[in-house]
Amino acid sequence: MTPSWSRSSRPDRGRESRHGGRAARAGCALLPLLALTACGHGGDPPPGAVHSGRGGQFEKAALADGSRLLITTQGGVRVVGTDDDKVTVDDATLARWDGDGDTRTLDLPCAEGDDRARDNCGGMPLVHVPAGVTLTVRARDAGIDVSDVRGALSLSTVNGDVTVQDSGTKEARQRLVTRNGSVRATGLAARDVGAETVNGDVDLLCATSPDTLDGVSRNGSVRVTLPVDAPPYATDTNTVNGRSVVDVPAAASADRRHRLTLRTVNGDAEAHLG
Repeated sequence: MTPSWSRSSRPDRGRESRHGGRAARAGCALLPLLALTACGHGGDPPPGAVHSGRGGQFEKAALADGSRLLITTQGGVRVVGTDDDKVTVDDATLARWDGDGDTRTLDLPCAEGDDRARDNCGGMPLVHVPAGVTLTVRARDAGIDVSDVRGALSLSTVNGDVTVQDSGTKEARQRLVTRNGSVRATGLAARDVGAETVNGDVDLLCATSPDTLDGVSRNGSVRVTLPVDAPPYATDTNTVNGRSVVDVPAAASADRRHRLTLRTVNGDAEAHLG
């Protein structure tokens, strides 16, 4: 099934995201989120990190299966899964690496006064991550685009879309949240799904049949497509100004092993087999 929307690509350098302007902040001290990764690392690289020759900035680091990776950015980010064990950034991206043990932070600082960081402000820098990593992304004023990442996902932004393609794993919970934008996923594998927005659509095409799925919007439609062999679901759909359509097998009243909840105010609430 081919979605009606297309994969986003990295904007040309200097171009703003369609969902928001650039954040006019000039350094880590003004960004509480960046306190995790203190400004201006000097001396030896943090454990596991490799610095390039580009002014000592982060280039790549090994990350073991089962590790947790937090990506923070005041812009957007595009994350692509890779078959090796390395987290890498492209050579135009200023990034900082911090943390130890099983949890690491990759910060993409936004500072318009720093030419190296300017593209991180409202842009879509590219990050590669290995399979089996639990991925958390916190963005702002731009979108999050994730593809071919095999692990648990927790993705949230404000003023941007959350887009997921061929990602997740059937044993994990996937959390996809934005405030002014849409949540769109194809090929999503999950045990549990929570997808939420305020102004935008929730449109999910699932590769597996999750145990529970919650889709919520306020001004937009919520549409879910499950595999053709999906089990019966206890389904709760609700909309005020729209239609409710459910073409999924209904579970017996006492059977709540699989639960589907779709809610919106201004839009349709739909569940289908596909």
